[in-house]
Amino acid sequence: MMKKLISLVLGTAMVAGLACGAAFAEDKLVVYGIYKAGDQTWFIDEGAAAQAAVEALGGEFIYVDAKMSPEEYLKDIDNAVANNASGIVTCIPDQTLSQAAVDAATAAGIPIVAADDALQDADGNKIAPWVGINAYVIGEANGEWLANYAIENELVGAEGVGLLIMTMDTVSSCVPRAEGEYAKFTELCPEFPEENIFYADYDGTTDKGNTAAAAVITANPQITTWLVTGANEEGTIGAVRALETAGLDADACVVGLGGYMAKDEWNDKGADGTCMKAAAYFSAEQVGQGSVDVLMQIINGEEPTMETAVDAIIVTPENYKEVMGAAAE
Repeated sequence: MMKKLISLVLGTAMVAGLACGAAFAEDKLVVYGIYKAGDQTWFIDEGAAAQAAVEALGGEFIYVDAKMSPEEYLKDIDNAVANNASGIVTCIPDQTLSQAAVDAATAAGIPIVAADDALQDADGNKIAPWVGINAYVIGEANGEWLANYAIENELVGAEGVGLLIMTMDTVSSCVPRAEGEYAKFTELCPEFPEENIFYADYDGTTDKGNTAAAAVITANPQITTWLVTGANEEGTIGAVRALETAGLDADACVVGLGGYMAKDEWNDKGADGTCMKAAAYFSAEQVGQGSVDVLMQIINGEEPTMETAVDAIIVTPENYKEVMGAAAE
């Protein structure tokens, strides 16, 4: 992790230097990785995998943190263009900027590939190749695990039991996750009362996830046993912290989405020390490597794959080390 953080800092410093006017030679492979929340574990891991893929080809990778700022993001795109980047892989902080980002890159003859969140038009159609997770199917996996937990623990129809789905409704790649979670849970638990299903919308960060979950928990004191899943790992960890603050974590069950923070809970606290009971694990490394693979298809004049989806597997304190391997450390 320290190496990744050092790489992040160095990449940011390099971008600052390049903004002063230096540009890369046209015959050198230079790929910019511009990520909406570059300080989050997922993007650090994804960027490290993309960097390894580019360096294996003899190129240079510039990691850029857009800091969830639309203005910063557009400046980062312009900076990549100004410095003659060979290509861009990116997760955009605001999908309404998709056309502007694609137009800027296309006008300069620079191929661009979306990672995680699609670059799309106003109708939701992809306007650049995309690499990310198989969102609805992964949501279904979470919903199925949580439904089975509720059934096995006789929580369906029990008094004071609520389901909380953490959502990111403004991010197209996240909406199907919540839809899959709801659809599979209610399919397997048709008797679960609809009035006990709640939603908390947030921006993808742990802090906002905490705030959103806490608001729902506080507003519904009749719910004393919470089942929680969500749109990303940060949001579900935020819910874990909210449940702890409310003193409701002992009976709660939270299912993460990513596994990269759930494993920290289990490593630090053990299976019984946290209400994070499971997580859908998928590899940031696969997305990072995959985004560069697709980018290189375009650079090499090949027809790009427009959609590349990564599947997931549910991990628990019992199997996460075996499934995640080195990523569980």
